[in-house]
Amino acid sequence: MRNIPIAEVDDLDRPVVAIGTDYPPDHLLPRHAHRRAQVLYAATGLMHVETADGSWTVPTARAVLIPPTVGHQVAMTGVSTRSLYIEPAAVPWFPDRCQVVDVSPLLRALILAAVEMEPRYAEHSRDAAVAALILHELRSLTPLPLDVPLPSDPRLRPLCEAFLRRPHVHDAPARWCAELNVSERTLARLFQRGTGLSFSQWRQRACILHSLQHLAAGVPVARIAALLGYDNPAAYTAAFGRLLGRPPTAYRTPGGAA
Repeated sequence: MRNIPIAEVDDLDRPVVAIGTDYPPDHLLPRHAHRRAQVLYAATGLMHVETADGSWTVPTARAVLIPPTVGHQVAMTGVSTRSLYIEPAAVPWFPDRCQVVDVSPLLRALILAAVEMEPRYAEHSRDAAVAALILHELRSLTPLPLDVPLPSDPRLRPLCEAFLRRPHVHDAPARWCAELNVSERTLARLFQRGTGLSFSQWRQRACILHSLQHLAAGVPVARIAALLGYDNPAAYTAAFGRLLGRPPTAYRTPGGAA
């Protein structure tokens, strides 16, 4: 199925419902939630998913797991998606917080095949076997550190959200302390309690994930490094590799589209 809202088929008596959707450039899906668990796969483009407790960056050929009933919004750049909507009872292991995952070639092929299936596929048919195999493959997904947790503290959160819009790797904690009228020790406690990360870890992660949109747009690595305040391209590339385990070029080349 393509380009139909899940609400039209949500009540189908099938564990997996697959929908392909093409979006206009720079599209924003406002905050909403689904009864079913969702596997949102970026066949093309880049997505930013935001919930009350964090922000996730989803490059081409990766997917984000969105738990049932969790409110989320999705900002899209050049995106065509393939979504699996799954009955919660079929995925009792599903995370209770969004999670970006790598997508194997087999799972990618299964997702693309599922979109072409009849929505009311017959039991014991090939399509039913595809749906069953999808559920097996989803259990072995590899999580990726493509999230930036956001604190609930009403003083700190607006500063974090502003930083995500214009990140800089050398933004000093002293500036944050002055904005909040707290000591650096208190700032460190606020970050650890609110995000599970130190200030420097959070700042570094936010910068690296922000750079993915520039990589997707074809911006040269040297220019990205300068935009984010790294001393040189090598410093940016090293930081990128430490977080994501691969060089920036691995996220510049699309993983294929359909």
